[in-house]
Amino acid sequence: MVAGHSVYTSNSCGKVDKEDSWVLESYQKHPGQAATFVTHIKEGVETVAKDDAALLLFSGGETRKDAGPRSEAQSYWAVAESKGWFGNKETVRWRALTEEHARDSFENLLFSVCRFRELTGTYPTNITVVSYDFKEDRFAGLHRSALRFPESRFFYWGTPASSTAREAALKGEALVRQQFQEDPYGCRGSLHRKKLGRDPFHRSIPYPNGCPEIEGLFRYCGTALYSGSLPWI
Repeated sequence: MVAGHSVYTSNSCGKVDKEDSWVLESYQKHPGQAATFVTHIKEGVETVAKDDAALLLFSGGETRKDAGPRSEAQSYWAVAESKGWFGNKETVRWRALTEEHARDSFENLLFSVCRFRELTGTYPTNITVVSYDFKEDRFAGLHRSALRFPESRFFYWGTPASSTAREAALKGEALVRQQFQEDPYGCRGSLHRKKLGRDPFHRSIPYPNGCPEIEGLFRYCGTALYSGSLPWI
């Protein structure tokens, strides 16, 4: 799963590494930021190319009002297509799909698990997440634990932020990580409000349709870990 961070809006995919081709939040407006998105896309494609049994999901909803009703996931798929799948078109393109409703990192993971079940009829045996290196503790620690997914079958591939953004990114990450430690399912307070703000087009979320076995997990909101039955335990 490649977690989306922005929406690509340029009419020419030849400008994918230019910041003005993406709708960026104020904290993302740093030189080199767009190139980090392309790196995530490339790493996701190349990781899946090494495993014929793997599925690639780009995850991210219609989070930017200024971008119009375009999803982060569609943007990433379009960039990969424009790049010829980085030389892996024949082996990856038909195994690369989208999850177009996630509004934060926890939903990137949870919704992608459900989308995988929807597409394949089963749940993933292994999960690999591609995102920034400074988010590893959030994904591989907090979010994986919230899903109670086995640590031995969860993998993380992190890439660095741009040098101009790293200091601010680390400070911001520390705050978000603390929020998820207190609210592991992102269903209360500031995390919940942030998700609402990332849904400018009021999209109806279809899940847990497609993954009925984990409906209880989708409905759960608490500070303790969900204790119900899960198909990967």
